[in-house]
Amino acid sequence: MNMVLWIIQILLAAIFGGIGVVKLTQPKEKLHETMGWTKAATPIQVKAIGALELLAAIGLVLPALTSIATVLTPLAALGLVIIMIGGIVVHLHGVRTETEAQRRKVEIQGIVTCLVLLVLAALVAWGRFGPYSF
Repeated sequence: MNMVLWIIQILLAAIFGGIGVVKLTQPKEKLHETMGWTKAATPIQVKAIGALELLAAIGLVLPALTSIATVLTPLAALGLVIIMIGGIVVHLHGVRTETEAQRRKVEIQGIVTCLVLLVLAALVAWGRFGPYSF
């Protein structure tokens, strides 16, 4: 199970590290093309979410690799759970307010993606806080 948790941690770190960098480096207007939810957010909110995702990605791997402050790994996973709950809420709001059928489909895909990532992050948090802690 320890190996499975490591694989999930690396996968989540790659996903959130990449998307965090994109949110931090791209202007909000460019993000509208692939992340429709950014229309309702301020540029500071988008950058803050990107920074949190990037920090969580680092926190999933670096403390465990260095054996320094290893409690940060499950805390980072827990932080991602909270971010994904927020993502689900945002996408649910988009489903209720959008009239275009294609947009609704995109929001539902966003909800499913957030839910899968939430479950993976929750598994890491559970495993690293509990039976498979460092």
